[in-house]
Amino acid sequence: MGMEAPNHGTTMETSTEPDDRLTAFGNQLIEVHIWLREELERVRADVDSYAEGRGERPRELRAHCLAFCSALTRHHTGEDDGAFPVLAEQFPELRPVLEELTHDHHVVTGILRRVTELVEGLEADPAEARRVAGELDGLTALLESHFVYEEKKLVTALNSMSATDPAD
Repeated sequence: MGMEAPNHGTTMETSTEPDDRLTAFGNQLIEVHIWLREELERVRADVDSYAEGRGERPRELRAHCLAFCSALTRHHTGEDDGAFPVLAEQFPELRPVLEELTHDHHVVTGILRRVTELVEGLEADPAEARRVAGELDGLTALLESHFVYEEKKLVTALNSMSATDPAD
């Protein structure tokens, strides 16, 4: 269903310059955000189609929604448990930004929980699709703001890390 995330965490282009290999971290963040935006648009379009009576069966829609929710959760967990602590250590001035982003992750988790609950009920009540769409609208607005802020504040720091940084 197009839910395979690009493999950004394990494969990087290599070059003869030692710092070029890590420069990709900030760029990879942007690529993951682009992919998540595209997948969220697909889920939203699927929900709209279903609500209009011309979309996927509830089981496929539920699987697509749950796959997206899982991918987004993995992304945020990876940031909270991996990237953010390294960035906080290397760039202490980013700690307030990282705290804000972590707070956003908790808000997103709540929305994803509501989306999951609503999607589970679609088979019993197709009218729930409108409520799912409303939650997805809120999620879209929050994620767009979150992604833009995160990219603005973190990409330069991620791209400036050298091959000798502990994050290597």
